[in-house]
Amino acid sequence: MGQVLSLHELVSAQHVWRGEIARPLDRGIPTGFAELDETLPVGGWPKGALTELLLPADGIGEIALLLPTLARLTQAQQRVVLVAPPYIPYAPAWRSGGVQLPHLEIIDADPKQALWAFEQCLRSGSCAAVVGWPQKADHHALRRLQVAADTGAALGFAIRDRRHAEQASPAALRLEIQVDRQVRIRKCRGGNPPARAFALLQ
Repeated sequence: MGQVLSLHELVSAQHVWRGEIARPLDRGIPTGFAELDETLPVGGWPKGALTELLLPADGIGEIALLLPTLARLTQAQQRVVLVAPPYIPYAPAWRSGGVQLPHLEIIDADPKQALWAFEQCLRSGSCAAVVGWPQKADHHALRRLQVAADTGAALGFAIRDRRHAEQASPAALRLEIQVDRQVRIRKCRGGNPPARAFALLQ
């Protein structure tokens, strides 16, 4: 018959592996939409991470979804960068949304250079949020953006076509804005996405 050992003796003899206590996820940055914040495991946009916004068409509400956060950051005199937006941002609309224009920068670049600029801004540590429209970003490119956001402790937002929704993505959060302007959470770090969509946009 085998010898009976206490758990303490087994651990001391290193016969049992003891894992570390999981570190709780950092609280997120409020989105400006209470229902979305309550649903997301971190209570808002994940810090130092890439968020994908998947759209069926341009101008369906993606800027309206980001505007409360971008306004709050610029009002705190933090830098927000738009990398290669597909349309010229209309300054009066951004100002009326609360964005402090001196803290908003726009980078105009071709698709290849835009992806590089997106990554460099995220990695720099000098940008609170970077919004990009990567046209030809594969899984490897998105992974680089995620790592860059983590390195620079920035909020990264990649606005992409909905056709990419079925592809795997390293982004910490993926939201799909639907034709009816409801928002569906497709992926979220730290928990399972809810089955239903949320009518967050007016």
